[in-house]
Amino acid sequence: MSVHVANEIIKKEWTDYNGHLNMAYYVLIFDQLWEKVLAKFNMGEHSAKTTGNSTMVVETHTTYDNEVKEGDEVEVVLTYFDHDKKRFHFRLEMYETKSKKLSSTIEMLSLFVNLNERKVAEFDSERVKLMSDFILENKSKFVTNNLVIKNKLKK
Repeated sequence: MSVHVANEIIKKEWTDYNGHLNMAYYVLIFDQLWEKVLAKFNMGEHSAKTTGNSTMVVETHTTYDNEVKEGDEVEVVLTYFDHDKKRFHFRLEMYETKSKKLSSTIEMLSLFVNLNERKVAEFDSERVKLMSDFILENKSKFVTNNLVIKNKLKK
């Protein structure tokens, strides 16, 4: 089970000389589509520009499971999300929509940062509530048995 994030069509400029999506663009797609989730928590680009608070990735784990090619449509889903006072941990999966094959996964650990001080900060109560409500609503859709980055949250 999972939470749908968004779909994306693989662009020609993202493919390499092997005729498939270049490894860097898997991460680009995950990163760009993750912004949609961050917006639900009042984080991301808008928050960085208006409040001086943002997130910074400190650890990732990526798998490349099946190739996708120019013109293929992929669906990105969230399969895990949790947080503590200063960080969040999540896992996304990418599926080629026609074959339903798993194309790639990414797992990340991010810190909440005050950009003016360039220091890690605690989430404010509004963001904690938004994330906690999201988890409560979607927890039954999350999978924990395939996580690589473990025990990094301080609860």
